Amino acid sequence: MYPSVCVSAVEGEGQGRILQRFPEKDWEDSPFPQGIELFCQPSGWQLVPERQPASFFVAVLTDINSERHYCACFTFWECLDNPQKAEASEVDEVDEELTIQPPQVFAPKSLVLVSQVDYTEVFRNCLGLIYTVHVDGRSVPLETVIGNLLTCVIPIAGGSQRTITLGAGDRQVIQTPINDSLPVSGSSVAQLFRQLGIVNVLYLFCAALTEHKILFLSSSYQRLTDACRGLLAIMFPLKYSFTYVPILPGKLLEVLSTPTPFIIGVNSFFRSETQELLDVIIADLDGGTVTIPECVHISLLPEPLLQLTQTLLSMALDPELEVADHAFPPLSTQPSALKIQDKEIRAVFLWLFARLFQGYRWCLHIIRIHPEPVICFYKAAFLGQRALSEDDFLMKVLDGMAFASFVSERGPPYRATDLFDDLVANEFERIQQEEACPHKVMNHVKELAEQLFKNENPYPAVTMHKVQRPSESSQSTMQNQMPFPVLDEVAVQLFIDHAAAKLKTAPPVVKAELKSMVPSGPPLVDRNGSMIANSARRLEVVRNCITYIFENKMLEAKKLMPAVLRALKGRAARVCLTQELNQHVLQNRAVLDDQQFDYIVRMMNCTLQDCSHMDEYGIAAALLPLVTAFCRKLGAGVTQFAYSCVQEHMVWTNMQFWEAMFYSDVQNHIRALYLETEDEEHRFLMEISALELASEQSRLWPTLSKEMQAERVQKEESTVFSQAIHYANRMSYLLLPLDTSKNRLLRSSGLGDVESVSNSYVTNSIAGSMAESYDTESGFEDAESSDVANSVVRFINRFVDKVCNESGVTNEHLKALHTMIPDIVQMHIETLDAVHRESKRLPPIQKPKLLRPTLLAGEELVMDGMRVHLIPDGREEATGLMGGPPLLPAEGAIFLTTYRIIFKGTPTDPLVGEQVVTRSFPIASLTKEKRLSVTLPMDQFVQEGLQLRSCTFQLMKIAFDEEVASDLAEVFRKHVHKLRYPQHVQGTFAFTVGQSGKMVVEHKTKDKNQSLKTLSKNLVKSAKRTIGRQYVTRKKYSPPTWENRSSFQSELDEDEISVDQSSLTLSSTIRSSDRQTMGNVVERACCRDYQRLGLGTLSNSLTRSKNEPFRISTLNRMYTICRSYPGLLIVPQSIPDATIQRICRGYRQNRFPVVCWRNSRTKAVLLRSAGLHAKGVVGFFKSPNAPAAVPSQADSSSLEQEKYLQAIISSMPSYCESSGRNTLSGKWGSIRGTGRLSAYNPDVGTRLAGKESPQPNGGPSEALFLRQQKAYLYIIGDKGQLKDSFQQWEVVPIEVCDVRQVKNSFKKLMKACVPSSLTSDPNMSFLRCLEESEWMALLHRVLQVSVLVVELLDTGSSVMVSLEDGWDVTTQVVSLVQLLSDPYYRTFDGFRLLVEKEWLSFGHRFSHRGAQTLGSQSSGFTPVFLQFLDCVHQIHLQFPMEFEFSQYYLKFLAYHYVSNRFRTFLLDSDYERIELGVLYEEKGERKSPQVCKSVWDYIDRLNKKTPVFYNYMFSPEDEEVLRPYTFISNLKVWDFYTEETLSEGPSFDWELRGRQEHVTEETPEKPDTSGPKSQRRIVWPCYDNLNKVVPNAITKLLQDLQSLEAELGQTSEKWKDTLVVETCTDHFLLRSQQPSFSSSLLMSSNLSHQRRSQGVYLQESGVGSSINLALDCEASATSTPVAGRPSTSTLYSQFQSTESENRSFEGILYKKGALLKPWKPRWFVLDKTKHQLRYYESRQDKECKGVIELADVESVTPGTPAMGAPKNVEEKAFFDLKTTKRVYNFCAQDCMNAQLWMDSIQSCLSDA
Repeated sequence: MYPSVCVSAVEGEGQGRILQRFPEKDWEDSPFPQGIELFCQPSGWQLVPERQPASFFVAVLTDINSERHYCACFTFWECLDNPQKAEASEVDEVDEELTIQPPQVFAPKSLVLVSQVDYTEVFRNCLGLIYTVHVDGRSVPLETVIGNLLTCVIPIAGGSQRTITLGAGDRQVIQTPINDSLPVSGSSVAQLFRQLGIVNVLYLFCAALTEHKILFLSSSYQRLTDACRGLLAIMFPLKYSFTYVPILPGKLLEVLSTPTPFIIGVNSFFRSETQELLDVIIADLDGGTVTIPECVHISLLPEPLLQLTQTLLSMALDPELEVADHAFPPLSTQPSALKIQDKEIRAVFLWLFARLFQGYRWCLHIIRIHPEPVICFYKAAFLGQRALSEDDFLMKVLDGMAFASFVSERGPPYRATDLFDDLVANEFERIQQEEACPHKVMNHVKELAEQLFKNENPYPAVTMHKVQRPSESSQSTMQNQMPFPVLDEVAVQLFIDHAAAKLKTAPPVVKAELKSMVPSGPPLVDRNGSMIANSARRLEVVRNCITYIFENKMLEAKKLMPAVLRALKGRAARVCLTQELNQHVLQNRAVLDDQQFDYIVRMMNCTLQDCSHMDEYGIAAALLPLVTAFCRKLGAGVTQFAYSCVQEHMVWTNMQFWEAMFYSDVQNHIRALYLETEDEEHRFLMEISALELASEQSRLWPTLSKEMQAERVQKEESTVFSQAIHYANRMSYLLLPLDTSKNRLLRSSGLGDVESVSNSYVTNSIAGSMAESYDTESGFEDAESSDVANSVVRFINRFVDKVCNESGVTNEHLKALHTMIPDIVQMHIETLDAVHRESKRLPPIQKPKLLRPTLLAGEELVMDGMRVHLIPDGREEATGLMGGPPLLPAEGAIFLTTYRIIFKGTPTDPLVGEQVVTRSFPIASLTKEKRLSVTLPMDQFVQEGLQLRSCTFQLMKIAFDEEVASDLAEVFRKHVHKLRYPQHVQGTFAFTVGQSGKMVVEHKTKDKNQSLKTLSKNLVKSAKRTIGRQYVTRKKYSPPTWENRSSFQSELDEDEISVDQSSLTLSSTIRSSDRQTMGNVVERACCRDYQRLGLGTLSNSLTRSKNEPFRISTLNRMYTICRSYPGLLIVPQSIPDATIQRICRGYRQNRFPVVCWRNSRTKAVLLRSAGLHAKGVVGFFKSPNAPAAVPSQADSSSLEQEKYLQAIISSMPSYCESSGRNTLSGKWGSIRGTGRLSAYNPDVGTRLAGKESPQPNGGPSEALFLRQQKAYLYIIGDKGQLKDSFQQWEVVPIEVCDVRQVKNSFKKLMKACVPSSLTSDPNMSFLRCLEESEWMALLHRVLQVSVLVVELLDTGSSVMVSLEDGWDVTTQVVSLVQLLSDPYYRTFDGFRLLVEKEWLSFGHRFSHRGAQTLGSQSSGFTPVFLQFLDCVHQIHLQFPMEFEFSQYYLKFLAYHYVSNRFRTFLLDSDYERIELGVLYEEKGERKSPQVCKSVWDYIDRLNKKTPVFYNYMFSPEDEEVLRPYTFISNLKVWDFYTEETLSEGPSFDWELRGRQEHVTEETPEKPDTSGPKSQRRIVWPCYDNLNKVVPNAITKLLQDLQSLEAELGQTSEKWKDTLVVETCTDHFLLRSQQPSFSSSLLMSSNLSHQRRSQGVYLQESGVGSSINLALDCEASATSTPVAGRPSTSTLYSQFQSTESENRSFEGILYKKGALLKPWKPRWFVLDKTKHQLRYYESRQDKECKGVIELADVESVTPGTPAMGAPKNVEEKAFFDLKTTKRVYNFCAQDCMNAQLWMDSIQSCLSDA
């Protein structure tokens, strides 16, 4: 002990100085701590104007040997009259001049007692006594008191009681704790809990154990010390081994920024300086708070222990809590006294540690017993047995310094034991039983608390202390008190010497420690026991499979293999595998044949794959001896061991694993070493554990002779040394790859700072095909094998260094090892070379045959099949997780064609191995390609893979088979990229189809009509020069549904469009031969539609009636006004072309407002345009009109804007009625001057802005009210673009979705519908991801705007949609408005026309938005058109009876608009299409009828054959305007996004479907003798096409009808003929019975109506597989007669001007063909007006097949049946028609019909 006195007499931030210290020389066993003066005044040495009361606290200092010194500081204040007058002894003191001196200042002086034992109260009393003697002027000399204090001898432990006196009439009793290892806490723990609360202290407890930084704040120094002491006490039996400073002086605050963990206390005075600490947990003792920074994550105790601990603590601290709700609470539930409570809390933590560490001694490895025990802890096994390997808290604790010292302290098996050892070993079962019941635990805790209390206070009845305190009087007279005197050092020294002499003669007082063997307690029962019991069946499977393998029943083993690999995911099965394999090893060797070897290796790999790198269950440890046992003979003297095939696992590169394995083996050998030395009679020792053995040896050690001791040390060391050599060999086996020349096998992780090494998995699977490809695969061709060898040598050296140093191997041995290791590695490399060479010669294992995909006509392979594995992504259906067979993973090949990426293969699971799995998508739809490294579940080695994502909602995750060289995979990626982003749109499949598979686009071979192409190019080029003189002749292919070309010219002349050729051909530059192409321009879709809507005709102004409000303008015929608009536009009649040229400049992209639709009832028009330029008209709208004499150019163009809009308003009858034809005067000012409110109909504004308001329910007065106040024209513009409204029109600003929003939303939608991997995160569920994608919200916005525009048009207001550039959202809204308002657009023809007009002609940028070429790659894929189709799908769901086409039709378009199979959706405008000559397609140009260039052509051809596009529920209301619900809750996810058919791939390329069906039919079924066959079949989701399988009545009836007709020998009617006749009659019946059938049915509820809800299952498939789907119509004329017009033309004849004809009689007649031709049924029409008998292929056909002029008919006579006539027809049904040219033979259905026909023809002849 060092009592010393310090003083400071310096004003401001002074400095303390040691005045005197006793003894003057250091004690031998403890040096004097430096810097003690800082700790006496932690807040700094300062003078104060008033005397402070004396203070006392204990600081703790830690010296360099981690010994703690307790410094008790007693500070009092002395008056300094004149600070300049210093004492003689204060030589070193630094004085500062003081300018203004208060009358008195007080300086602090401290008495400090430094001790190695911690007795706070004793220190307080002793120092208090010295002060009292000084102040009270007692007669006792201070030297005597100090001398006595220094010479007290106190035993450290042993529970003794010592009475001491310092010779000043005082007496104290010191009790030493019974057991020194248990901490002494007083009441500090209870105090800590009272200050901070249970949860906060638990946080601090976990933080301290997991090595975080903890800082205590308090204004009391003693409380800081107590809190730190309390925290350390509850950590027992772990000892805190980092920085521990309960009181930190202000001068040393920078210590807080140290990187290491600490527990430090600081005075609250310095709180502000602790604010910047980012990673320190701050506990404020005075405020009771614990602040944890954001960046700090504290791992808490594992549940349920955390909850239990909190409950126990609350029972100890607040026993009243439990009975607080009782009606009759017990009388006394007071908490225990503070000291007892303190022990109860500590007992809770002691119990907790016993529970956490139970069984820890079974995981100790004893490596050396002599000369000192060396112990290691096997962490992985400890965690594994508890099933806590994932637990963060325990992992960190076991890795921490505290636990390391716990092991080294408590590990030795022969030592003194304490309470904790007893608890862990003997109370184990009790702890386990109690755990469920907190009250039982509490009783146990109380018992432990008693023991802890007894340890601290062994003698309860303590004699009274007698402590001196300063008298009251002396405290009051302190003013004139003398300073503390300088003591006589010699006198004190005499006391010390005297005591020292006494000690030498006295006997030692310290009790000898009782050493004993530490009990280990019961071994840990495996926590996973229940799991093992549940999986008996799985273990049986594993055992059976192994038995089959060793009995060579390979077929049986193969069947069980997938089940075994699944079972091996469970730990029990893995343990079982190692045990079973062990039984087949004889004398460390088991030689297998190739196939056995392959299976065993595969199972080992699977077992290791699911082991973590820690190997907590010891699986890798158990397999380690096995991988060096199983082998196969490769050739003469060459043996391959299993280890060369199981190297690809992290566990082999984990240093901790090797250490644990090494120590475990060393322990076994050392145990064996000592068991051998025992005599025969001690055989029972075989049962004892290594620790018990070690304990016994440690006990005997002192009794052995020196020679014996040396011999044992030497034996142990050689054991460790031999094991080290053995492990160097083992490690080289598992770390050196089979092919050591390949550097790519060095992994970047794993071997710590050295590159890790893994193997190439070469069993016989690889041989042959791989031998050559390996060289190309390696990243480093010239890499020397020495690289691999060096890194392995370095790794093994590091291992050897570590284990040998820990286990005390001598340096000589270590050097010997280091020289041996390179030789071991080199030898092994040489052995491996031979194995590698031989393994290449093995015959390859049979792999499944690669299946070839069916290709389209014109589709060609770019890269032939590469063997790959298709691995499951985030969709669970195919993996078998949701039930059903696991279709994925599948093994097959990936093919790259000019059109698609196709995977075709078979599932790896043998139970479904016969099924074929197909997944494909068009290359053009690829949106993202990403490299992966994939581990296949069967063959545990990592493969490189690709993840390909397509915007057709498909995802392919593939892993290349090991036989595919990595450069091939790279070539594949490059080809994909090249095909996905061609240089020019002409490189896409739609253009290159059918050409040779060279990747280069060859234009020359492609130009089929050179002259037309050149003409179009020249015309476009010379457009600017000849503007106003020349008309561009556009050629447009004519789809077959429209009027046929042959009769086109005549119809033109008749009634459709009167074209005055002379007025158009103003210039003589167009050759007369090309004038016919003008017809194509006129016949362009838009033109016919405009005419149907009555929006004007294309003719000379002279012939045009002046009162038509609109005209078709040819102003843009050269595409000079607006590139992205069509050539013909509808503009107001009154606006001349010159004005339009000026107006268009105000709009973005020159897209000025044009009319695109007119409401036939209200005559309101719908216009579309782009938004205005920022500086265009808006500027003029907003600025007041300057009174300039001459209008500026801006002024005049704004006037023209006004005129233009006014002209549109004037065209509306409602406007004409109200205001005559008077237009407004020319100035904008006059309009603004009326002072009109901002909106006539505020409802529209709010609703378009997104706030729904209730729809008006239209009473007469309200309708009138609306009529009065609505604007004539609403302009829907971007928010922030147009603000003002004018009298005739109102601007409605809305917020529309930006293109970027659509793009990002679509990406998220794809990830939601087709996730790339399974996730258990609830935040990543399908519905959550769908919501976050905001796709539904975007649909809602577009539909909402569209519905409101429909309402406006319906109430008679015109609407102009003027959003963004006019080609995205504008197009969506305008198209939807027309679809909702006009039933015609809900038919096949109408919808096609709508898309051609609004999307294609008006320049939606398909190529740009679809990123179809290299140029647009960066802009990314933005599915604006898909969004439109989704909106149509939503409307279709709500109104299933209003659409002629089915949902499948929409999916078909959604797929093919991105597939690039057709040219329809390529390029960005008509101008670009003309430039490329895409609009020039004549029938004669088509070489191959198989290759359709237009998607519409293709749909028409398909529609003739199968009703797949037809909606059977089609039963439209007349002129119905649809108003769908648009709330997100009414919208459904389109199944196009989520459905998949793995059996055939996407169903949108119909030729493939047809061919696949034929292929399956051809293979004859094997005769089944097993008994009657069930008609049922299993349908798998995601594999079968559900639409094909689900029955539906209509398809069934059509099929039956067809087969009956075939039996009767009649030519089958086409499906449409039959269906339409039925539909028409049904339609008529429905209408007559219940006028509003469909509307009442559908609008009765606001649910969206799926087709299924109507009770009819509809099928989107062909009518039976018997229908031939080859798409050349001519070939299949016999089985299915060629369809002519679409069925719906009969229903929509009001929209189409059909041929004017008078049908007086019509019906079916069989007509005999010319010589050798068969009889055929034809539809005959007798036309009196034209005096003709015409015949058609069918009733719907518009193309007349032939005409018999009645003028040529000579006679009609009954006939006779000729050869080949129809069967079952009576004779009288035949008749002949004789003309001047030939005789026609006819046959009616019966004689009645025949008579009718003869009479009708006869009457026509007689009329003539």
